[in-house]
Amino acid sequence: MERRLEDFIRSKPGSWFYVNVATALDRVLLRGSRGRVHITVGQQVGLLETIGARSGEARQTPLLYLRDGERVVLIASKGGAPHHPSWLHNLRAEPRVRFTAPGGLTGAYVAREAEGEERERLWDEAVDYYAGYATYEERAGSRVIPVVVLEPASA
Repeated sequence: MERRLEDFIRSKPGSWFYVNVATALDRVLLRGSRGRVHITVGQQVGLLETIGARSGEARQTPLLYLRDGERVVLIASKGGAPHHPSWLHNLRAEPRVRFTAPGGLTGAYVAREAEGEERERLWDEAVDYYAGYATYEERAGSRVIPVVVLEPASA
């Protein structure tokens, strides 16, 4: 079952569904359950809150995530679209974000993009966690998919 779901998600129709439909549903479910309930069975999904680069308003985006110690790792794949997701543009403009997920991850973070060996290591871990990222990398063409690291903000 989990394998079939993953195959669907990484297909073009599945990617479209998750970027355009599941995101809206998960936004409501994650907010109401403090990060515990979402529709992506078998995956870790958290809620990233950024400040809109143009609007200045809070924007919430459900995303798969990995843990790297106390840090949270996000992949800006947008299903392999040729352009970056809007949440990436938002955190580039304002790297102070909030993240909500179970397991002590809820709180304030500072975002940065991983580079070099760190990016390669985290990318490999992400592909091990969800093989669809490799498909998205091929689909993205010349776009290098950013790997974002959220580090806990100091008080």
